[in-house]
Amino acid sequence: MKINELNTPVYLVDEDKLEKNLKILQNVEQETGCKILLAQKCFSMFKVYPLIAKYISGCTASGLYEALLAHEEMGKENHVFSPAFTKDEMTQICKICDHISFNSINQLELHRDIWENSNVSVGLRINPEHSTQEGHEIYDPCAKGSRLGITRANFPNTLPKGVEGLHFHTLCEQDAVPLVETFKAVEEKFGEFLPQIKWLNLGGGHHITRDDYQLDMLKDLIKYIKSKYNVEVYLEPGEAVALNAGYLITTVMDIVDNSLPILILDTSAACHMPDVLEMPYRPPLKNSGKPNEKAFTCRLSSRTCLAGDVIGDYSFDVMPKINDRLVFEDMAIYSMVKNNTFNGITLPDIALLHKNGDCEIVKKFSYNDFKGRLS
Repeated sequence: MKINELNTPVYLVDEDKLEKNLKILQNVEQETGCKILLAQKCFSMFKVYPLIAKYISGCTASGLYEALLAHEEMGKENHVFSPAFTKDEMTQICKICDHISFNSINQLELHRDIWENSNVSVGLRINPEHSTQEGHEIYDPCAKGSRLGITRANFPNTLPKGVEGLHFHTLCEQDAVPLVETFKAVEEKFGEFLPQIKWLNLGGGHHITRDDYQLDMLKDLIKYIKSKYNVEVYLEPGEAVALNAGYLITTVMDIVDNSLPILILDTSAACHMPDVLEMPYRPPLKNSGKPNEKAFTCRLSSRTCLAGDVIGDYSFDVMPKINDRLVFEDMAIYSMVKNNTFNGITLPDIALLHKNGDCEIVKKFSYNDFKGRLS
């Protein structure tokens, strides 16, 4: 099947672009001796886990189900962090995970009787209280009042028995400079503990595979940490793994006019790309421009009943017509993992674009997927 034969809406992951990202990440591992993990909260297309496993060291999970997915489909290092675990979850996690990061001393001690009797390496998430976010507080773990990570004021003066690692995650779609700045804050507040641990997890939010990312700066930081503190260094990017490696293809179903042409698409920001409304941001659209940059400016919306389900305003050289196809770019990340069936809207198919140009339908959804989530 070729791209133009796919039914829409459809998420299409580009195998070649994915592999290019993975080769960059593999190079960071090889040159620095660090280990890189796929953050599944961003991208969990397990069809390509065998490909990912060829290049990086494993996965990181945000809870039991993601940990199970990594265990079943990746079979390499399996890390997990959550603000809280139930006893039953902890029992299962200790059977399938290599590393657990706890969010508090309370959680560490609550589950001590379980993790102490396993082979899991345990760590604590810390909050260096060094915010590098601008305008996106919802994604800022160092924002005032954040529940994520232990601040220095609440961290014990002695590393708790059995704790072998520290973990921090403070970035979002950022480059190496904020990471270097954040690590300086970690050294200032928690530096006394670094010689006592076996591993340090630098978290995610690193846009390592972006063209202008400062790879040399990242590599130098990792080498510095490993040399000075003799620890295993982990990074857990999500977006960097699948950055610019996926598309969401949609069809124009109707066009209405209200001060400008409004395209009704068979896709939805609210259902199929929630970050567009949550972050918010304007997703890239192939062969389009900013409003009024090209001859025809249109508003792209959906067929849900939510008035604010608007993807954004775009301009085109040629006025789009009903049944035309549009291609949103960079849609592998935070799309499939966050979509929903609000209004009973059909979930997009999932397809894989192979290097030879053929498309493989990986998953199709139906009414049963909608009904199965309800009671």
